Amino acid sequence: MKQFIFILSIFSFLNLSCNSQSGTTPNGKTVEIKINQELTFQTIHNFGASDAWSCQFVGNWPEVQKNKVADLLFSLEENEDGSLRGIGLSCWRFNIGGGSADVEDKTGIDDSWRRAESFLQPDGTYNWQKQSGQRWFLNAAQQRGVETFIGFVNSPPVALTKNGKAFSSGGNSMNLTQENLPKYSDFLVEVTKNIQKNEGVLFDYLSPVNEPQWDWKGGQEGSPWTNNEIAELCRILGPDLKNAGLSTQIEITEAGQLNHFYEKANDVERGFQIEQFFSPASENYVGDVPNMAHKIAGHSYFTTTNNKVLKEVRTRVKNEINRVDSELEFWMSEFCILGDNDGFVGNGRDLGMETALFVANVIHADLTVAGASAWHWWLAVSPYDFKDGLVYIDKSKTGGRIYDSKLLWGLGNFSRFIRPGAERISVETNSEPELKASAYKNKGGDLVLVVINQSAEQKAVDLHLEAGETGFLKVYETSESNNLQPVKVKQDKGRFSVPAKSISTVLIK
Repeated sequence: MKQFIFILSIFSFLNLSCNSQSGTTPNGKTVEIKINQELTFQTIHNFGASDAWSCQFVGNWPEVQKNKVADLLFSLEENEDGSLRGIGLSCWRFNIGGGSADVEDKTGIDDSWRRAESFLQPDGTYNWQKQSGQRWFLNAAQQRGVETFIGFVNSPPVALTKNGKAFSSGGNSMNLTQENLPKYSDFLVEVTKNIQKNEGVLFDYLSPVNEPQWDWKGGQEGSPWTNNEIAELCRILGPDLKNAGLSTQIEITEAGQLNHFYEKANDVERGFQIEQFFSPASENYVGDVPNMAHKIAGHSYFTTTNNKVLKEVRTRVKNEINRVDSELEFWMSEFCILGDNDGFVGNGRDLGMETALFVANVIHADLTVAGASAWHWWLAVSPYDFKDGLVYIDKSKTGGRIYDSKLLWGLGNFSRFIRPGAERISVETNSEPELKASAYKNKGGDLVLVVINQSAEQKAVDLHLEAGETGFLKVYETSESNNLQPVKVKQDKGRFSVPAKSISTVLIK
């Protein structure tokens, strides 16, 4: 295997153009990036997002409008001018609803956009016509090439819960009676079987609990779970899936914060989850349960305050995995902007580069420090004045305007080009802190380099391959002026521009 070395020389660049010009940065620094293909790390399985909660309505919008949204999220096609139609997500998360939308008179959730229908009706029968908008998006994703599907649950169906609601009445325990655990498992198996039968989509994974550390007293569907309760459910659900002839694997635990993986955090009964579920010495060990995915899923919320916190938390996640089971994968399965991140907060919709760069920095840390094998955004489609969406819409249940975002295209710098089965490869750099790079090798051997320039200084990059061959070089850029647009470069010299506050993806064949 050849070792490819890329040297990126950063210099001042006055005009964004197709042809780079030589020079130096004002501070005279040169950034060198060395990529060693022989030193590989985790396999990247997918990049994804969830259909909660807007897709239940958008999936029933007029054809032109909903297909526009689906193209932005899933398409791998190019427009006639060479621009990209979408960001090519390779994973789609389907919210298996708890039924709060079916009991509106006593739902306890004021915002109808945060309620969900359920296939299981209060009388114990199934209605497979429910969740029609979400089922439309399942098909739209599959038609556009999405390879991985996950069915995730915020709350068990209200027909089974203790209080008849899709959220808890308090405490750290599941909103299910003990005798309803097998019924909940039956429900998940029936949904999986009938989604496959009716929609032609088999869930690759089932995520039966979501953020079990929170008490979920209203506002949206949710249920707390202790580690012991999660293990008990898995020991029922795994054999049920196997006996039903389903290849679907169980995904746990969708931890609300990454530190719940390795410490007590807010509740000892809901912490230390890597050791609890994947150490054979633990009473809650589920690594030997049939149809159990050999991975731990968690959310990057509230651990993104700054670069110091990003690195410390994700280093501890990686260290804990190596201590307990070095073969265990970590999937970052949900994120949007929450909390106070050194003054950067979730309130206020932002279609510009500030949020895109913040999130790109989180993705970089999750992939390169924690070693995440998958990375998933929270709301694919949002009607809110909040930093929680890739695509934004008017809050209308019948149709409205559609707004893309720099965050959408910035995620596309990863998702569109780092395809399922890619390997992350070694990058050594002396770059200044605001310029970060990571590299990946797709199955076909093509290399993908993602460069994040967080600085306010417009720059240019001179890329050299010292391996006797340059291959074909192409750059896609997300910046204030470009939405994942192709930028022409001189293939003989490998030059391309890196504007201020931009994300660039370099493709090398």
